[in-house]
Amino acid sequence: MRILLTGSSGLIGSELVPFLRAAGHSVTRLVRRPAHPEAKEVAWDPAEGKLDPAALEGHDAVVNLSGENLGEGRWTAARKSQIVESRLKSTSLLATILASLTHRPRVMVSASAVGVYGNRGDETLTEGSSIGSGFLAELCRNWEAACEPAADKGIRVVHLRSGVVLSPAGGALRKMLTPFKMGVGGVIGSGRQYMSWITLDDLLTVVLFALEHDEVRGPVNAAAPNPVTNHEFTKTLGRVLGRPTLFPVPAFAARLAFGEMADAMLLSSARVLPAKLQAEGFTFQFPDLEPALRHVLGK
Repeated sequence: MRILLTGSSGLIGSELVPFLRAAGHSVTRLVRRPAHPEAKEVAWDPAEGKLDPAALEGHDAVVNLSGENLGEGRWTAARKSQIVESRLKSTSLLATILASLTHRPRVMVSASAVGVYGNRGDETLTEGSSIGSGFLAELCRNWEAACEPAADKGIRVVHLRSGVVLSPAGGALRKMLTPFKMGVGGVIGSGRQYMSWITLDDLLTVVLFALEHDEVRGPVNAAAPNPVTNHEFTKTLGRVLGRPTLFPVPAFAARLAFGEMADAMLLSSARVLPAKLQAEGFTFQFPDLEPALRHVLGK
């Protein structure tokens, strides 16, 4: 396949490019700087609405991972606006241009997140569950809706609702490693909130599975089949690292440190199951947390 990719410099995209190419596919990267055509790059500027339709013609598939990092910086009003615009403007522009092409791609796999379900306690959540409330849920709802121009023109759209991506190279796990290695990691809040997670290796395979399987469409939960509570995650990570986990972070302390982000990302609970993937026969290489952590951390 000829695959067009946005967000290729991020944690997932930077690994997805060589992964797809190793699988025999051609990858064109959309970049927000001057493009190097010999490197299979196309320049675009979502903020200004600039994207040359001619450069997109002839691609078989699109993977859209564009968006500001949710975990970087306190969620001020300005920061939240950046987070929203970085997703909605880029996705809307891309979907609109794809819909206008003479030779449209067959499939568009576009990033979303399990945050779409909001804070749901110990409720078991599948793709058929209702969308939740709060900033992240509303963001994901609108992010997915921004793909509608492509879907309306017959492009198969997959909304990849990913869990916390486990990789020491970035994301939540990278931030946890320093305090945990120092022996000062601990449970956050009550510890009863569920965390839905996936290894980066499995997420890359999910993307390829979604590209290759025509029956996969709409919302798809990209999360391992065994979500864990924060207490379980904390104790498991401590065990894998061989370090104690005796320093809890009370909810009020998390809120003081991170503001609104604490409630949305640290104290919120989403017990998400990958019902669609399992129904279509997808097999996770790392369905359980401890083997997953040992793999990604080389332990």
